[in-house]
Order: sequence, then structure tokens, then C-alpha cells
Amino acid sequence: MAERISLAALGIHVENVVRNQAPAVLYEEALCHEPGSAIAANGALIANSGEKSGRSPNDKRIVRESDSENDLWWGKVNQPISPDGFDQVRARAIEKLNTCPRLYCLDAFAGWDPEHRLKVRVICARAYHALFMHNMLIRPTAEELADFGEPDYVVINAGGFPADTSVEGVDSDTSISLSFSRGEFVILGTEYAGEMKKGVFTIMNYLMPKTGVLSMHCSATASEQGDTSVFFGLSGTGKTTLSADPKRKLIGDDEHCWTDRGIFNIEGGCYAKVIDLTEEAEPDIFRAIRFGSVLENVVFDPATRQVDYEDTSLTKNTRGSYPIEHIAGARIPCLGGHPSNVIFLTCDAFGVLPPVSMLTGEQAMYHFMSGYTAKVAGTEMGVTDPQTTFSPCFGGPFLAWHPAKYAEMLAAKMQQHGARAWLVNTGWSGGGFGVGARIKLRHTRAIVDAIHDGSLAQAATETDPVFGVAVPTTCPNVPDEILRPRGTWADGDAYDATARKLAGLFRDNFAKYADGASEAVRAAGPRA
Repeated sequence: MAERISLAALGIHVENVVRNQAPAVLYEEALCHEPGSAIAANGALIANSGEKSGRSPNDKRIVRESDSENDLWWGKVNQPISPDGFDQVRARAIEKLNTCPRLYCLDAFAGWDPEHRLKVRVICARAYHALFMHNMLIRPTAEELADFGEPDYVVINAGGFPADTSVEGVDSDTSISLSFSRGEFVILGTEYAGEMKKGVFTIMNYLMPKTGVLSMHCSATASEQGDTSVFFGLSGTGKTTLSADPKRKLIGDDEHCWTDRGIFNIEGGCYAKVIDLTEEAEPDIFRAIRFGSVLENVVFDPATRQVDYEDTSLTKNTRGSYPIEHIAGARIPCLGGHPSNVIFLTCDAFGVLPPVSMLTGEQAMYHFMSGYTAKVAGTEMGVTDPQTTFSPCFGGPFLAWHPAKYAEMLAAKMQQHGARAWLVNTGWSGGGFGVGARIKLRHTRAIVDAIHDGSLAQAATETDPVFGVAVPTTCPNVPDEILRPRGTWADGDAYDATARKLAGLFRDNFAKYADGASEAVRAAGPRA
């Protein structure tokens, strides 16, 4: 039975509001009211996000307000919208939500550290969205929910309704707008659930550095003894896959903060790509997708309800959302000590970076500010093949401050706590995309194992003549020949030319940050 609550303070007057209900209730709501919903054979709720099956970063706007405008990194990532424009976007979203026969309301937390967590309220028109955020935020206890009070931020998701392009600052029928002063995040024109998750992350990326806490687009794990590692990387580089490690405890798969006491996960769940998912290759993720999980935009057999993870006819960005408790080795609460290893994951579509490199402190800052990778198919709308990109801090689309602020904070944390830095390539070997092959997951896992057990730090190294990084010449359970990428190419001259091309792209990209970097960091880039 839907619970009646008042959202009148927001201008919402729908009487039938389903608030803070259990996953089973949200399943029933989705099956009754959302065409295309189904229960998979593994127990997950299957949902379809409609036309948009990835994020729409070009449609994100932040309100230019006096109390934050001097802090923000304005430009392509953070495009401004006026307070009046935001009011119009918000009014349209509220107007459309008021036409719905029922709404869903969820109260939950962002951040496992009680000292830094935010109270977030999500208001949406789809049960699928409510269940998704039930998974992705931190679920309050009954006592915490009873004492929840007013939220710090409200997500108003009217994504089933198009935006009004007559509003200044709205360029398409999709609008994703954030006001820090009002504490509101408004979505129109996209039902892709990941927009809500990344909206909350953007909020944390602004608020946390103001308090001296480093927010990070990374996954994190801990050993049985408590030693922690963080993995930076954009979607598709392997953060979720590599952090689902049966030999370690999962702290979180995507978003964390580094405080004076250690690290904490921002989220209460995981959002994994499930393209080609198999139990053999990724057992923890495969088994985590069960009752209470959401499978997004997957194809399934209507008779058996078995999901075909290889079928990408709807999108290559098929996804699974599940509570972190579904991972058998999750560390609850999702907190950890100061990281010993900082691992940058890159998906090199050129196929010239080594599978693993050891970085000096200056090289770590250079590569962190560069954030080189390839956007893989489906992560964003319009991306069908890997596309070379430089995303500062390995999370450019979600940054609020200038990248130098995050880089300086990371450098200080690493130096203070003696963390070692690594660059791990999960992309191509033996040639670029279309010629070479993706580096085998088992080899990348073996590299990460060797980082964690300390053996890779003791290995002999060679200096890459183009990129200047220290390349281990041996690693347990990894063929020696793939550690030196040039030798995997049929044509060494072609490798040299491609490596020089990528080195030039690095230099061209870093030029925009050169004024804010020390001479030592500027010199830590490619040598060619």
C-alpha cells in the first residue's frame, strides 16, 4: 500500500507517494506499472531506460551562484545555467511530476563516514529508479530513517519528460541541472539511472574538498590485514571488475573520499557493466546479481527469463546495480585505512602502453592530471567504438573544482602516507583497437595480485624510451613478452610511430595544465 506523505514544500501535490519501501514492494510496483519490466531467472529486476542508455554529459548544467561561482571549474564539464533558467527547468519537472498517478520517494545517505555523510532524498516517477538508488545510496536503519528529518540535497527525477529548449542554457530535450545553494538536482529528458548516481557524486566532489577531504573516482579494496588500495579509472577501465576480488575485501567499486583517518565509500552499492558477464570470469559480480538487484537494458529469453549477457542489441552499456552486501567479501561498514597502493587504470586503445608501470611521485601527478583512457562503447550516448580521451583525475565529467585542486590533495595524501603509484593498462596489446587484442583479464588480475603482495615492487625494471616509466620485466603468472608492448607488435616501426603519436597527444593535452604544475611534474611526461 502506498504511503501518503506531503511533498508540498517542493510544490509536489501527488497524494499517492510510495516512500522508503522494500525492494519486494518496488518489484511489484515496477511489474504493475512499468511496461517492459520483468524478473530475471536470477531474481533481478529487469528494467529498460528507454532512448537514453548512457550518460548525457553535454547536457549537465550548474547554476552560477554567488556562493560557489568562484570555486567551480567552469567550461565544458561545468556549463553554467542562470538561476532563472534553473527555476524554469525545476518548474517544468515539478509540473510533470504532478501529472503522475504515483511517485516514489527514497531517503538515504551518501558517505559511510558519519562525520561527512549527506542526507539525500530522491523523488522519481519510476519504481526502477527508486530501487536503483535504494541500491546505490546507503540504506538507513529504521531508527535513522525515523529521525531522518530534512535532506541536505534533493534529487528531482522527471526524466520521462523532455526538457524545454526555449529555456536559456537548455540545448536539447535532456537537462541535468544542479543548484548548490538550493540543494537540488533536477533531471529531465533521460531515464538512464546512472545520471542520479553521478549527480550525487558531483555534489560530493564539490563539498568534500571544501572541508579538506579528497573525493575520488575510484574503487577500493582491503586485505584481510586491512591494507588498502584504490583504483582510479573511467567507466570501462576495470574499476568494478578488479575490485571484485575474492582475495580481498571490497570497500567500494566507484566513488570514495580520503580523509585524515582513511578512506570511505560514498555509495551503498555497485553499478557494474554486465556485457559478456560470465560466472567463470567475474564470479563475484555474477553472483551479486540476484533478488534486489537491477539489470538495465539487457536482453532475456521470455520463456526462461535467462539473461543473454552477450546480446547488445539494446545497448553495449548493459548494467547491473546491486547492494554492496551482495558481494560476499564486502567490508561493512565501507571504511578503510590510508591506501598503500594508488593504481591508475587506463584502457589504451592505441595498444602502446605497458600492461603495468611503476610511477614516481611526479609521474603519478602527471598521469592523474592527464587521465588518459579510451571511452568504451555505451558508456556515454553516441560512443560506439573506443575513443581516445583525456579525463583529468580519471573523472573529469564529475569534477567541480579545477583538476589541480584534486591533484594537489592526492599528492599530499600519497606523500604523507607513503603510497606507491602504478599505471595499469587494461586496453589493447599487439596493436591498437581493431588490430590487437584486449589484454586478458587474468593477466591484469595477476598484475594486481603482484602489486598487493609486494612482489612487483621488487621486480627488475626497464625504462620505457617514450613514456619514461619503469616497466617491470617479470610478473608472476604473466608472460614476460607482453610486459614490453613493442615486442607484441608485428611491426616494430608501426609501434614506434604510434607511441610517438600518443606521446604527442599527452603533451598537447597537458599544455592546458602546465601553468599550474611544477617543472618536475611537467618533465614527468613522455620523452619523445
